Amino acid sequence: MAFFSKLKDRLFRSSSKLEQGLDAIVEEGGVVEELAADQPEAEPQPEPRPEPQPEPQEVPPAPAEPAPAPEPVPDPEPIPEPEPVPEPQREPVPTPAEPQREPEPGPAPQPDPELPDAPEPTQPMPQDPAPLAPPAEMPAEMPGLDMPLEIPGETLSNSPGLLGRLLGRKAARTVTRRVLDDDMLEQLEELLISADMGVDTALRVTANLAEGRFGKKVSTDEIKRLLAHEITRIMEPVAKPMPLYPKRPQVVLVVGVNGSGKTTTIGKLASQFKAAGKSVVIAAGDTFRAAAVEQLQVWGDRAGVPVLTAPEGSDPASLAFDAMTKAQEDGADLLMIDTAGRLQNRADLMEELAKIVRVIRKKDETAPHNTLLVLDATTGQNALSQVEIFKKISDVSGLVMTKLDGTAKGGVLVALADKYGLPIHAIGVGEQIDDLAPFDPADFAAALTGLES
Repeated sequence: MAFFSKLKDRLFRSSSKLEQGLDAIVEEGGVVEELAADQPEAEPQPEPRPEPQPEPQEVPPAPAEPAPAPEPVPDPEPIPEPEPVPEPQREPVPTPAEPQREPEPGPAPQPDPELPDAPEPTQPMPQDPAPLAPPAEMPAEMPGLDMPLEIPGETLSNSPGLLGRLLGRKAARTVTRRVLDDDMLEQLEELLISADMGVDTALRVTANLAEGRFGKKVSTDEIKRLLAHEITRIMEPVAKPMPLYPKRPQVVLVVGVNGSGKTTTIGKLASQFKAAGKSVVIAAGDTFRAAAVEQLQVWGDRAGVPVLTAPEGSDPASLAFDAMTKAQEDGADLLMIDTAGRLQNRADLMEELAKIVRVIRKKDETAPHNTLLVLDATTGQNALSQVEIFKKISDVSGLVMTKLDGTAKGGVLVALADKYGLPIHAIGVGEQIDDLAPFDPADFAAALTGLES
């Protein structure tokens, strides 16, 4: 997937940090083992081969009666001239002209009186070079002889000679493995915590990782696969797209702290919904920042979506009320309301947000139908407290994580999913329109741990 490759490339800070940490943990007290190109560790089980299957095969050849039966079999074999019978091919070599003279006059003149005329065409002996075809069959006999030099490719793969062994050594590789013990688990916990996955989540992930594997040797690749599996398992229940309801207009309230990327996210979502055939109206509720209004107008012009604005410093709740009236009159499918950025520890600003929600519900008791909290991945563990406060004030229904391309703390999304279980609708890794995509837990886990898709 194009977005996965972009996500992996831009999450290099997180994935490289985890990968380097895992390498250091495994190498510290690990043992270097030499393995072949393939991984025959689990496959080499000679037990099924010595099963009693070959023994019953030896029992039927015991009776001597079937032995005389194959004697008439070799007699008809030289008739179809099979490859394994070289002797009948040598006999016709001394007299190849006689059988060829008989078929040549045979197909053309069938009557007997024409047989004496056959000796006359015996002069065209130059036709005898046709039997040069048997020399082409000679290579079939050559592999039967001890002449393997003509087929170097096959001899190298079949014979355990010096050159073949040298090639086998080139295909071999070394892998460092370490016993998964208490010390290694503690180091893994510290590494996950440093990746901003949180203490509780890190402990839970390492405990699940060690289940059934404690005391066994593991490599870096195995640890990465196990981590990706655990992360995917945690995040699969929360990977949900933003729901769409038949209610018109469906009100989407977008909240978040300053600089989290709310305005850009609204513009990208509006453009995508417009491309999907939905009629969208945007309300520029950030009346305290003129740049936010201008930015939304640029996105609206690009996507062909109307943007409702109000004078700078006006009441955002009043603008939200007017926008709902306009959207109802136009029959719009979606009304997306931008809000000013506010810190979760500012009680006055959070009260202003609660006022917007109360005013919206005067027009529609069920509104807002979606409340998206936009989180900046660079905030790290602070995102947990943001979710806690905004969830109480505005009843957050879903999350959008932005700026994953500029942080080594992508693990905070795992902690959010593990602690709150809120749906994660989308993630952003850049400023372009296609840099916001639906959240895929498997792709995210692979990119975070440095695995291939």
